[in-house]
Amino acid sequence: MARWQRLAVSAGCLAVVVLLAVTLWYELEAHALGPPGHRVVLDVHQGEPFDTVLADLGAKGVVGSTLAFRLGDVLHGTPAVEPGFYAVRQNSTFGEVRAILSEGPNIFAVDVDPGITVREVAAQVEQIPGHQNGSFALDAVNGAVRSPFEATGSNNLEGLIGTGTYLVEPGETDAALLRQMVARFDQQAARAGLTAAGAGAVGMTPYQVVTIASIVEKEGYIPKNMPDVARVIYNRLALGMALQMDSTVLYALGQDGGPVTPQDEQRQTPYNTYLNTGLTPTPICSPSEDALRAAVHPPAGQWLYFELVSKDGTLAFSDTYAGQLANENLAKQRGIG
Repeated sequence: MARWQRLAVSAGCLAVVVLLAVTLWYELEAHALGPPGHRVVLDVHQGEPFDTVLADLGAKGVVGSTLAFRLGDVLHGTPAVEPGFYAVRQNSTFGEVRAILSEGPNIFAVDVDPGITVREVAAQVEQIPGHQNGSFALDAVNGAVRSPFEATGSNNLEGLIGTGTYLVEPGETDAALLRQMVARFDQQAARAGLTAAGAGAVGMTPYQVVTIASIVEKEGYIPKNMPDVARVIYNRLALGMALQMDSTVLYALGQDGGPVTPQDEQRQTPYNTYLNTGLTPTPICSPSEDALRAAVHPPAGQWLYFELVSKDGTLAFSDTYAGQLANENLAKQRGIG
């Protein structure tokens, strides 16, 4: 055999060895030896290139080699990944990763903004696949999940779920999601200083303070108003005056904002604070930490009235009805209301 033939045979053998080695390496990487690891969350943003997604998969330990995964694109094509959240397990096979990415997001975000009601949260949850049977709304009132702040004899979690964003993972039950929300509220209430002793210092139970905070959230608009709004509520309660808060009437109507008509003010509901003195039977929304803190630590003051007087949300407070009328005139002069 000529020298060039021997060299060709050697090169061919080397190529075969290299090909076999690369194939073996690829198969080992693609099939992820060992059991699946912990579940991690992948956050894919709008317009994000797949190289960035793949780098995140590698950094989180989902795939062992991003280069090997890229080689697989030659056969399978580059996955088209929709923006959203994905639950994937570490040490997954390439096939499992491709299948999860191709099916679209499998984790869904639920946003509990300050001022939101359980009904509004339930509407978000019911948009999630597998959560469309109405059980979230039922679990929020049937005692399936308990809060340490609940009133005696009550199963209603209105106002007792923490604000913020929640990621609902595959297989997570509505009750489990509610438990997360209640636990977060407990943390937020603790940071705001809500304790039995703190509530007692303002002559209330913790549940009543949460109810006050929920009204403060709706009526105060912005954090700088909230302490003084809380003081107005406490002052009115102390005098036996009706709170006359539009937000409580709107809650009974299932509305978030908007005008309250004279007819609305005459509706016979326990949430109508024009007709009824005292607090509403339950909170009317999930309060922010600012609202909770304002309800726990109201400032000193004699205010009984407040009025929106600026388009930036600023409220003006007064001790007398004459002062309230003056503030209403100021609001009209500024084109508010």
